[in-house]
Amino acid sequence: MKTVTLEAAKNDLGRLVDDAARGEEIIIARAGRPVARLVTLSPAAESQPRTLGRLAGRIRVPDDFDHPLPDHILDAFTGH
Repeated sequence: MKTVTLEAAKNDLGRLVDDAARGEEIIIARAGRPVARLVTLSPAAESQPRTLGRLAGRIRVPDDFDHPLPDHILDAFTGH
């Protein structure tokens, strides 16, 4: 783990991102106090491709999902 000033991070962000991508943790400090941490994304945090039907059987959509809303609910949205 290394600590750099905010000014140094601004000037050398590309290299710091490369270091983080290799697994190094970088702490960014302002006025001597740590304010941010630059780390690589874990595999779980990376975007996973979405597959059609992935949630099939796990989500239930009510039969009346697309029916018109009752007047009292519409009034709440429209302010009437």
